[in-house]
Amino acid sequence: MSRQISVRDALYETPGKNARKIIMASTVISIVAMVLLLCLVIKIFSDNGQLDAKYWSFFMRSTTWRFIGSGLLGTVEASLLAGLTAFSIGFVFMVMRISFYKPLQFIGAACTEFTRGVPTLLFIYFFFLYVPKMGINLPSVWRVALPVAISASGMVSELLRSGVNAVPKGQREAALSLGMRETMVFTKIIFPQALKYIVPALFSDLVIVVKDTTFSYIVNFPDLMQNAKVLISNYDALLSVYLVVAVIYIIINYLLNTISVTMAKRGGKR
Repeated sequence: MSRQISVRDALYETPGKNARKIIMASTVISIVAMVLLLCLVIKIFSDNGQLDAKYWSFFMRSTTWRFIGSGLLGTVEASLLAGLTAFSIGFVFMVMRISFYKPLQFIGAACTEFTRGVPTLLFIYFFFLYVPKMGINLPSVWRVALPVAISASGMVSELLRSGVNAVPKGQREAALSLGMRETMVFTKIIFPQALKYIVPALFSDLVIVVKDTTFSYIVNFPDLMQNAKVLISNYDALLSVYLVVAVIYIIINYLLNTISVTMAKRGGKR
């Protein structure tokens, strides 16, 4: 029985003996270089007094971690709201782009490209500076979640559209031949299958949403970054606080990527 050839096998040859030696040597050299660089960084911090106890001792207090935890809850809240809103807006853009009406296709494409092209920070400044002048007073969490969602909606729209296009067209034609309407074909057959293709990628895109919520310090929303600024002001410990916060963000993004990879494996996608 012949072995099934994967995409990796088709694109890359199995490394030979010499290639494996080169890879191993490169790996060892890279690890040694990283360890030396880390030691150098620690020495520089030590020489500048950044490793003194006064910059780290407050992490031994439970109140510090409760304060960091409350900021983490704020980050999770803003990220979930932004993620769900981005999915909703992206779904609307996607429906417009796959519509049979040319004006809707043009509007959907324009909205998608606009949201993908404008930086997230500009959307946040718009909701922070100009929306209140219109008489619209949004809660601080929505001043973060909504602009982040709008910024991510174009990317989500294209992701949804790629999932829809991945569903074999024969299924739509077969359903229409049975007398089903276009709306029913899309909601009952096409879109559920498209979600199976793209759900892992949606979790990966949630990483970008989480990182974009760090702009919430502009609107004074008490998320992880805003609470980190408060700790820095109170203890004058910029390095230690930002290092701990960075580790927390890395853990969050690692968990999201792990979920994405797990779902992709269960769905048979690489």
